[in-house]
Amino acid sequence: MSEHPESVPRYPLQWPVGWKRTPPHRRRSGTFRSGRAWIGIQQAVRRLEIELDRLGAADVTLSSNLRTRLSGDVVANAGEPSDPGVAIYFRFKGRATVFACDGYTRVAENIAAIANHIKALRAIERYGVGSIEQAIAGYRALPADTAADWRAVFGFNGGPVSAEQLNTRIKEMARDKHPDTGGTEEGMAHLNRARDYALAELLS
Repeated sequence: MSEHPESVPRYPLQWPVGWKRTPPHRRRSGTFRSGRAWIGIQQAVRRLEIELDRLGAADVTLSSNLRTRLSGDVVANAGEPSDPGVAIYFRFKGRATVFACDGYTRVAENIAAIANHIKALRAIERYGVGSIEQAIAGYRALPADTAADWRAVFGFNGGPVSAEQLNTRIKEMARDKHPDTGGTEEGMAHLNRARDYALAELLS
């Protein structure tokens, strides 16, 4: 990725090198809401801004295929682009970092998904098991983030998945993936990222 997040263009979408794309036929409708309505761009961006602020992110650039004004506001009635992917570039404790999502059919949903993902990452520190620095460092371990397809990672072949089912599967797989039981740090980081993607979706 760029070492200068602030130099990344907001439009058109600057997808991070090495990140896996979701085929259009595999994108799905999200369940992200703002009140009783489906979440819109402004609400999703605000939600993302709040999470980035709590994370302590700096030099933030949100890149997508939505046309924006010089102020950064989305052009009214611009319509939904054929590629709804979004990428958020920023600095975290001085290091260039990026999150990207294109698994949903609407730009607002992909923005909301990233916001929820950051929220899930921040929750890691509450339990005293690891740090958010460790979690974000894991993203740099693999060039393509296949953890985004968390159902495939955990072996769920479709249908609804409960938090209880997810937790059971994580515990089972962690016994093999953890470095202390014969696994690797990279494998465990991949499992943890898949967990974060799953929580971001299940808790939305």
